[in-house]
Amino acid sequence: MPLRLATLLTVVAAPALATGFQFVEIPGIAGTPPIEAAVWYPSDAPLPEEPNTPFGQAVAMHVPVDGRELPLVVISHGDGGWFGGHAPLARALAEAGVIAVALNHPGNSDGDETAPPSRWITERPHHLSRVVDYMRRDWRDSAHVDATRVGAFGFSAGGHSVLAASGAEMSLDRIAAHCAATPTEFVCRTGMAADVVDNAGPLPAPLPGLRATVAAAPGFGFGFDPAQVAGLDVAIQLWGAAEDERVPQQGNIAPLAAVLAPPSEAHVVEAAGHFAFRPPCNPLLEQANPRVWDMACTDARGFNRDAFQAHFNRTVVQFLTAHLDVGNR
Repeated sequence: MPLRLATLLTVVAAPALATGFQFVEIPGIAGTPPIEAAVWYPSDAPLPEEPNTPFGQAVAMHVPVDGRELPLVVISHGDGGWFGGHAPLARALAEAGVIAVALNHPGNSDGDETAPPSRWITERPHHLSRVVDYMRRDWRDSAHVDATRVGAFGFSAGGHSVLAASGAEMSLDRIAAHCAATPTEFVCRTGMAADVVDNAGPLPAPLPGLRATVAAAPGFGFGFDPAQVAGLDVAIQLWGAAEDERVPQQGNIAPLAAVLAPPSEAHVVEAAGHFAFRPPCNPLLEQANPRVWDMACTDARGFNRDAFQAHFNRTVVQFLTAHLDVGNR
């Protein structure tokens, strides 16, 4: 895989635990583009001594899967991100007994940002469905997948995608009303919301077999009806950052969090900004692209992203594995 800007956004310490790994390309359907994806999975194969991935992990490439009837978690990156953006979480899921697959969303990933918001906001959930269908039926190791136990994780735009895949219904009227009342919000002042209101189509049907969803700083959260989200038959874990200027906690996450009932749950991370949900950046990025470094890699004084990421990944894995019955079979 080529090294792109996103490669410098993530620096990962590779633990000495066995993890199988594959790069896959999922064929397009009916004229749609193929989807690049990365798959982490349980394996007892030995690991190489040196990192062998663009995100700094040492993994066992294309080795057999260890286990049968394994749950599947699909990972959706943020606007313009890539499938390596949450590599530490994906690896932690594999180490916990889960097959984790992260995709590059066509038209909205690093190196391919051709889709406007009105397209990617509705196309991304379709991408998730295609990936899950592929893993269930066409992946070379699909016999190891339990199609009845599916989870999803998404950050930012990916947070919106996984909520939509869970059955959350986006309202264009809610988006228009919110931006009329809060025109300075990021997606409102940049014109992203106006494009969605004017041009977006309907969201697809929910993902079959989806049991649990984790949404971190879900973009356009204000476009969902909290009461409708609360009624979904999916366990939801919401995360918001108290100092998030791109997806403000108060308007996007708090209304949804207020109506969730157990087993769903919500977390607010104090002193954190939007990109706290991404792993720490490669230090080389500070000189390679100071603008992106300042935007995505710096945190408020006193906020320890390394420590938070360890807590965040652990909590997400615990939530997903509990609701996917990992270890109970």
